[in-house]
Amino acid sequence: MTDNSTRLDHVVLWVRDPVASADFYEKALGLEPIRVTEFAAGKVAFPSVRLNEETIFDLAPLTMAPRMDVVPDAAASAGHPVNHVCLSLPGEDFDALRARLEERAVPLSDFTHDAYGARGKAKRSFYFRDPDGNVFEARHYE
Repeated sequence: MTDNSTRLDHVVLWVRDPVASADFYEKALGLEPIRVTEFAAGKVAFPSVRLNEETIFDLAPLTMAPRMDVVPDAAASAGHPVNHVCLSLPGEDFDALRARLEERAVPLSDFTHDAYGARGKAKRSFYFRDPDGNVFEARHYE
């Protein structure tokens, strides 16, 4: 991949409680929370969590939906279902993620094997939901 290739910058997830969601993503998924203190103090509109050095998940409160008028009918996207977001991790991190989710009694799907994705066939994958019902797939290729 070249430095000027298209990359995923962020995904905006609608959530009921951004602080609780940031806590879930930090403790269950191991993601770094960003701007949570600033959000709680009313200084920023929403917090985020860092997926990697180039990608974040913005945790947008549902109360923000009426102000989302950047394109026609954008406010109606609050709660609009996206099938799922897939996270690709190294094998060891994949196992650690599943263990953290199990510790928190997060319902998990069974493993799937050889599901096709951006890097070909993934060795294993599973699905889970965050506290707001957003569906995630976790997978590893090696």
